[in-house]
Amino acid sequence: MKATSKTKTDWESTLCDLPASLQVQVQRNAPLHAYAALRVGGVADYFVNATDLDTLASITGIAQKRDLPLFLLGEGSNICISDKGVRGLVLRNACEQVALDTTTRVSTGYNFMRLFVQTMQANLSGLEFAVGIPGTVGGALVSNAGAYRANICDLVQSLEVVEDGERKEVHPDWMEFSYRDSCLRRAGGKNAIALQVTLQFKPDSKTAIRLRAKDFQYQRILKQPWEPSAGSFFKNVYDKALAESLPTLPLSMKQAGVVPTAHLSEACGLKGFQIGGAGIASRHANFIINRGGATASNIRAVAEHVKQVVFEKFGVHLEEEVLYVGDWATKNGD
Repeated sequence: MKATSKTKTDWESTLCDLPASLQVQVQRNAPLHAYAALRVGGVADYFVNATDLDTLASITGIAQKRDLPLFLLGEGSNICISDKGVRGLVLRNACEQVALDTTTRVSTGYNFMRLFVQTMQANLSGLEFAVGIPGTVGGALVSNAGAYRANICDLVQSLEVVEDGERKEVHPDWMEFSYRDSCLRRAGGKNAIALQVTLQFKPDSKTAIRLRAKDFQYQRILKQPWEPSAGSFFKNVYDKALAESLPTLPLSMKQAGVVPTAHLSEACGLKGFQIGGAGIASRHANFIINRGGATASNIRAVAEHVKQVVFEKFGVHLEEEVLYVGDWATKNGD
């Protein structure tokens, strides 16, 4: 959602005018760090927890029509919230409706990992790659989450969205999916949010699904840190010439022209690098973790250092997979 220069008074009057049937409870100056996977971030001017789709759609539609600043929050993975907080309203998407079948309809506030478990129990295959991926279905859609050569965009059949105040059904092409990206992620993109998505699964035995997922889960347990993080911080690099030049890169990745950012970061000796309470995980060089007491500024400073060192050694401009959210009036939020 686009940010604007509207004042607190605009949201105060708007929230007071909402229909009583929505039963909206508004928090002022709400701390956001508890809602962030990185456990960093300042306060929201206003905060509302939306547990049903009508509330989510109504408040979003009003914000879009009146050009009011609104940020839609899921479970706080894949984002780094500024120490200065978020201006306007933070609307938390806690909508958890689902109708399981080969064609499944699920609200975007539903936990992504929980959805995988339930599809497995229902003998539905397609989300094995989601095992261990944190966050909501909505967050997975926004960043086109994926792993092990699979992406959520491959499963999407349709979506219900609110765009420019209108609630409507759209085709998957509307999302403009690409590698770890969609129209809902881009600055200056569509003035819209996704409410629900229809996903297409294939019938399979629970045993077969569990075995495939178990292998993916084992790999994540071996590699991923236990400390608070936002997930993989940078997107991988697609550069065939670079891939072929790296002697220790697996042959399959050389052939595909894919260079994991962790490979570049580790080659630069960045594992364990630290600024304040933030550092590069020793288990995986593409995870920036909160070792305790980190600020959002610490997190971003570590990220900037990684980008600089990797560029100096490999000539590659890394692109964040994690989004910087809120008031970053100066680069490091100072």
